Amino acid sequence: MRIELSKVKREKIIFLAIVVAVSALAVGLLALHRWRSRSMTIQGAVIRRDADTRKELPIAGVVVTASDGVTSATDQSDNSGYFRITFPKIVWPGKILQLSFRHAGYRPFDLKTQAGLRLANKEIYIAAMEPIAPRADAGPAHPPSVVSNIRIRYTVNTPADANVGSAVKTFQVVNEGNVPCNHQSPCSPDGYWKAATGSVTLDAGLGNEFRNGRASCIAGPCPFTQIDSSAFATPSRNITVSALDWSDTATFLVEAEVFHTEISSKVRESYPVVYGRALNFTLPPTQEGKSIEAEIDGNAMVFPLGPDLYLSWATCNARTAAGEDKTTVYECELKPGYRF
Repeated sequence: MRIELSKVKREKIIFLAIVVAVSALAVGLLALHRWRSRSMTIQGAVIRRDADTRKELPIAGVVVTASDGVTSATDQSDNSGYFRITFPKIVWPGKILQLSFRHAGYRPFDLKTQAGLRLANKEIYIAAMEPIAPRADAGPAHPPSVVSNIRIRYTVNTPADANVGSAVKTFQVVNEGNVPCNHQSPCSPDGYWKAATGSVTLDAGLGNEFRNGRASCIAGPCPFTQIDSSAFATPSRNITVSALDWSDTATFLVEAEVFHTEISSKVRESYPVVYGRALNFTLPPTQEGKSIEAEIDGNAMVFPLGPDLYLSWATCNARTAAGEDKTTVYECELKPGYRF
């Protein structure tokens, strides 16, 4: 009897062990499925290595490659230094990915990241690349040119409203008082007396609009009149004012100011911030005709900044900042042979 009970217990233990193993396997497969369904993304920024963080400028055009030894994916950093790589295949937990950063003007930079169930695709990878020092020549033929007194000049176009005149006009509503309405519209507001209506329309002219409109009764039995001046609610080129009169003839006056919208161009100046051999400045999205005013070896010059951002003494790039204001950030680094 004891032997039979022990056998039953062993069978129960074996059965429970099988159930636990199957459950663990199911949970593992489910977790693996969820992990496999995630896309693997690596993102970050590339900057110039410098002991002074104010000089760690973003680097554009860096070739960024992620590789597991078999498969690789590549991206190129934009003007803000940002890169984003979506790896084309599943990487098993524990697998090492090699990230390489290459640019002609900087020393090669590599780093490694380890894949896992909680993959570091949420991490931000910052690659600080060391610039390659220019080769020292036997000696410059002449000292470097000095760039000084730098100012940024641009224009901003803004709409401006100008009061270009006013309009005045009168109209009459002819009526005879104390005549019963007899339910023949128009009638007085209480429906008892016969009434009459009249109106006048004003035209401000092409490109103009009326504002600050006002209408009033100026002659006749004004207490027994009613003016509809709803046309004054919004500025418009044409306005129509009507009036209701349920007594004798009344005279009305309509006045409004005429406004014209013009584009006003204003010249603005700002000053860049200089760190090391680079200057930085920002401009609003509404700017036009940007240029840099500077002195080269004491000679005042104006350097227009066209779409290519070309300067004879510096290499410039621009990027539009994120956000609603869409500010453009400019960075210009001195070329060899110049100094601030």
